[in-house]
Amino acid sequence: MKADNPASSSPDDGWRLPNQTPSLSESHRTVPVPKHFSFWRKMLAFSGPGYLVAVGYMDPGNWATDLAAGSQFGYTLLSVVLLSNLMAILLQSLSARLGIVTGRDLAQACRDHYSKPVAISLWALCEVAICACDLAEVIGSAIALNLLFHIPLIWGVCLTALDVLAVMYLQNKGFRYIEALVITLILTIGVCFLAEIIFSQPAMHAVLGGFLPKLEVIKHKEMLYIAIGILGATVMPHNLYLHSSIVQTRKYEQNAEGKTEAIKFAVLDSTLALTFALFINAAILIVSAASFHFSGHREVAEIQDAYKLLSPTLGVTLASIIFAVALLASGQNSTLTGTLAGQIVMEGFLNIRLRPWLRRLITRLIAIIPAIICTALYGESGTAKLLIFSQVVLSLQLSFAVIPLVLFTSDRNKMGQFVNPLWLKVLAWLTTIIIVALNLKYLLDWSGLTARLAQLFH
Repeated sequence: MKADNPASSSPDDGWRLPNQTPSLSESHRTVPVPKHFSFWRKMLAFSGPGYLVAVGYMDPGNWATDLAAGSQFGYTLLSVVLLSNLMAILLQSLSARLGIVTGRDLAQACRDHYSKPVAISLWALCEVAICACDLAEVIGSAIALNLLFHIPLIWGVCLTALDVLAVMYLQNKGFRYIEALVITLILTIGVCFLAEIIFSQPAMHAVLGGFLPKLEVIKHKEMLYIAIGILGATVMPHNLYLHSSIVQTRKYEQNAEGKTEAIKFAVLDSTLALTFALFINAAILIVSAASFHFSGHREVAEIQDAYKLLSPTLGVTLASIIFAVALLASGQNSTLTGTLAGQIVMEGFLNIRLRPWLRRLITRLIAIIPAIICTALYGESGTAKLLIFSQVVLSLQLSFAVIPLVLFTSDRNKMGQFVNPLWLKVLAWLTTIIIVALNLKYLLDWSGLTARLAQLFH
């Protein structure tokens, strides 16, 4: 199947290889956006991809890091949640821009730009990130099933593999059905946490103060570990690959005017969706801080402990049930976008196509094995540690997706008139430097090199 955008395959467009197959070919340009539509109807037609991306910013991995952050450090790490979300908005806008302008998703762009060994290495790193994300979804869904229906954790972990059936059904129905289900589940999570905030009655002046950046986050080793977990749970590497692909499901005019309009609406869509994700993430941390940190339960890091303590602490019987319902919606929502991301990454980097249900089953099995081992060995106490660790792994992989994205969108040969303007380049590289620096700092602390270097210089 030929690419819809012939210009993206010309020999002088800055790419090493021509783009041969459109991303997610079965859904490529299947959602029409007629030129005569009004602004609001166009915005509605372009709405959807941003919410699929936003799902990854409120998955069970976020719950683990935000719960730990709120119970241990109060509202202090709200500044990290805000900073991570602003980074996400910027990076997702670049991802949408790359897909719309070049007709390539980020995985295809890496394959067509880098040598084969480099592309294979980037693919392997991305697969690690997807498996880490999937691990969080597996554990989160299993915990929710355990809390609501008393299904043992190990059985709940195994049951999550059955979501391939839902994915198969929805992909056969059409892309708009997937988007509709995702948005419905997001609204469910939002309503649940709005109720939890009302129940917990946080001190608003303290909450607003938490959004101000503080230097102690970098100096405090445990706080930095949680902060990097929040960063990894918020700015997720595979979402950059996902967004650059699914924006191409819209059938817009393949000229400068059409692409300019598509970029505008895609960025608006993702910004609105990620602002909603910011509310969810901040709400989890705020509820945790208001319910546990200031009541003396500062050791709460397990989702199960939060569930058990919420109702007694807040004095509201429904608080714990609402919490578990939101968790189940979060875990199931994330499986849908994980399927698409895995398919896009494998097809884009390797030019290999597997049936979506088979791709999902393989990824699920890889995630289920460590989850079963951890659950069997450590029970409930091991799940929170595994959740937070999975988010740190995501953060450590992030640089390998962000750097190519910023490089490609800043290259005039590849982007033409849509190349990043100077102000956007500066912001993009500043964001990249912060991500790389935080991860290096964590790795040095974790390995003990920082302490040894300090001793040498003293």
